[in-house]
Amino acid sequence: MNNNLFSDEHVCTHLGDEYDRFHGAVVPPIYQNSLFVFKNFDDLTEAMKDEQSNYLYWRGMNPTVEIVEKKIAALEKGEKCKLFSSGMAAISSAILTFLQAGDHVLSISNIYGPTTKFFTYIEKFGVAHTNTLSTDLDVIESLIQPNTKVIYLESPTTMTFKLVNLKAVSTLAKQHGIKTIIDNTWATPLFQNPLTFGIDIVVHSVSKYLGGHSDLVGGALITSNEIMDHLFYHEYQLLGGVMPPYEAWLLMRGLRTLPIRMRAHHESGLKIASFLEDHSSVKKVHYPGLKSSPDYELGKQQLKGYSGLMSFELANNSFDSVRKVINSLKQFQIGVSWGGFESLVISPNYGNNTEHLINSGIDPGLIRISVGLENSDELMEDLSTALQQKLTV
Repeated sequence: MNNNLFSDEHVCTHLGDEYDRFHGAVVPPIYQNSLFVFKNFDDLTEAMKDEQSNYLYWRGMNPTVEIVEKKIAALEKGEKCKLFSSGMAAISSAILTFLQAGDHVLSISNIYGPTTKFFTYIEKFGVAHTNTLSTDLDVIESLIQPNTKVIYLESPTTMTFKLVNLKAVSTLAKQHGIKTIIDNTWATPLFQNPLTFGIDIVVHSVSKYLGGHSDLVGGALITSNEIMDHLFYHEYQLLGGVMPPYEAWLLMRGLRTLPIRMRAHHESGLKIASFLEDHSSVKKVHYPGLKSSPDYELGKQQLKGYSGLMSFELANNSFDSVRKVINSLKQFQIGVSWGGFESLVISPNYGNNTEHLINSGIDPGLIRISVGLENSDELMEDLSTALQQKLTV
């Protein structure tokens, strides 16, 4: 049966679990073995002809990992998924699969910091990179070069949470023979399916919402059979950033509650974004779920919901003001990452990088929060208390 006919809830709770195969176990086991043995050498040589479909070695296929890959591929409306040991392992593999010396990459708006650093890193291999802060299609097209092979984007974007028109960008890219890659971690497959808009590869940091419990690190790529056939035998196997089975089992556990958790993040996120928008100490809220967002109408076309990650700008945007607000929060823990059960807060303003922030289109008074699964009224009370601090310019 076509996996796309199943509901997200069914995919998360049952798809691929194959109870008969696993002796009726309601939770499939962890296959912790590093290799698989065969009855005879003929069976081994036959299996080696198609390592994507046969269990040979941990670095290729593993039954526990495979179950989760089937679930995520189905959720993203894609043909194949491969899991990686980190989000950056997935991102770097996706980018490298399309590139060689002399090529050019164009990235759109604010993207994850380590991804930008990776683009700088591969310059030593002869790959050029251009970034534009604009999401305007005409601007994007003007920056395409004859050797542009990849357009890389996030939507919503990092820190500023602007939306990119996925259909328009994918159409433009195809006109120029360019591949497109998107980091879809913010929305999860439940709220956005970029492949249906023509994007070539979808990336996830499964450490965030898909895992949901802040107890694993991993990444995922979802794409077509054709692209994955190449990627599997090159960037996936040769770079070796594969996900261990125990982490895959943790991820499987997290997926069981993903639909319920994302509904909660959606409801609390909208409630807290609206609260912040009305607060006198807040100049601006970056959250596409707000009707005041310039991307609200585009969001209704592309998104089926909104997660709990957002940012806001303080009216008094000095580093001292940012520091005071963050240090005054009690329910929001101070830490990197996001997407777990816990609420988190951070700022890109470290007290010595104001010029860099402004050049990146980020207000120095910006604070990012990840709304967790705590009581939303308690979270708003916490924010209200912190924002009442005497803030100085």
